[in-house]
Amino acid sequence: MAAAAKSIDRLAARRVVPAEPTPAGPLRLSWLDRYPTQMALIESLHVFKPAPDRAVAVSGDADASASPAKTIEKALAKALVSYYPLAGRLVLSEDGAQQAVDCSNAGVWFTEAAAACTLEDVDYLEAPLMIPKDELLPPTPAGEDERALVLLVQVTSFACGGFVVGFRFSHAVADGPGAAQFMNAIGDLARGGEPSMEPQWGRDAIPDPAGALVGGLPTPDGAKRLEYLAMDISADYINHFKAEYAAAHGGAAWCSAFEVLIAKAWRSRTRAAGFEPDSPVHLCFAMNARPMLGATLARGGAGFYGNCYYIMRVSAPAGKVAGSSVTEVVKIIKDGKRRMPAEFARWAAGDMGAADGVDPYQITSDYRTLLVSDWTRLGFAEVDYGWGPPAHVVPLTNLDYIATCILVKPWAHKPGARLITQCVTPDRVAAFHEGMLDMN
Repeated sequence: MAAAAKSIDRLAARRVVPAEPTPAGPLRLSWLDRYPTQMALIESLHVFKPAPDRAVAVSGDADASASPAKTIEKALAKALVSYYPLAGRLVLSEDGAQQAVDCSNAGVWFTEAAAACTLEDVDYLEAPLMIPKDELLPPTPAGEDERALVLLVQVTSFACGGFVVGFRFSHAVADGPGAAQFMNAIGDLARGGEPSMEPQWGRDAIPDPAGALVGGLPTPDGAKRLEYLAMDISADYINHFKAEYAAAHGGAAWCSAFEVLIAKAWRSRTRAAGFEPDSPVHLCFAMNARPMLGATLARGGAGFYGNCYYIMRVSAPAGKVAGSSVTEVVKIIKDGKRRMPAEFARWAAGDMGAADGVDPYQITSDYRTLLVSDWTRLGFAEVDYGWGPPAHVVPLTNLDYIATCILVKPWAHKPGARLITQCVTPDRVAAFHEGMLDMN
């Protein structure tokens, strides 16, 4: 399907501003919003199959005959009334750091595109992509400073009636749950309804710990190049290890699919990489901190869309991780998760910082560290613009030197989970894959 690589035609690009007047002026970003690793546009592709029953999927003033691009563009303008900071631009300091959002109604860049092929022709954008991702993502318009952009959207319609929504979303303004909250608001409006949640800015509630250590951006210097691998994991596979965990704890204990799959991935990767037994290996994962700030965030944090997470880190000797059962590795992860409230409170109070050299938010290209993320509960898989939820969501990354593992929801007809990894060198991929398939 080589021709598909040249089949995308960008029809128009325009700025979408809020459909009604909105407040103007700067809004301060929080400490966590301003952290160096947030200086990036997070990219993702959301693949939607055609919906023959489109006419019954919408209500109110939604137009059942409108194209996906027109429908989403109109709903985007309405959503920006409440989420007006997303139509602004980031205010940068002299060193390029993001300081605030200028709510100037500069607008969200919206690109409408068309593909000459069907989604089936390009395997519904399964890896490896038959269409370069840059063709499906909105480009940076001439004259714009990419560092100041908050949001860009592209809707690409395919010949079959399906479509792909490409998002580039500033991590400085929203974390994963926040971005999904906004996308669901667009979906609610596109279907003729109202957003299910009222947004709140609330950045003053985020801790600004004095003396907190601020790390730098990870660099590829000396880092290993890592190979992409995606795996579909069946529900039976997950339930097998859940049952093992319950049996090991008298039948009363419970563990999540995330804990099972990440424990399996950490162990399989540690074995495949061949680390020295005494060498420490690390697992890092982001945890939602909204419950920790319920007393300071309005409505207990409901509707807050800024960065509000903590990166939990668990460590163990490579020999222990490689030699343990999946149940034992799950326990290591659970023990780490239980530490999160106390550790976050220490960090928020300024008790962790430059003095002891601890920066929980530091992302590293150290090969011994695996960074994992759970996209199954963020809300991306539930977004519905009137054509039903996405067939699947494709997280994108440009950093092939940071060991990552992302858990996403599988196709609707494949109950279980999908694991997207880029965590071992090419010569170790086969061993890692075999380790993941082994159910012993």
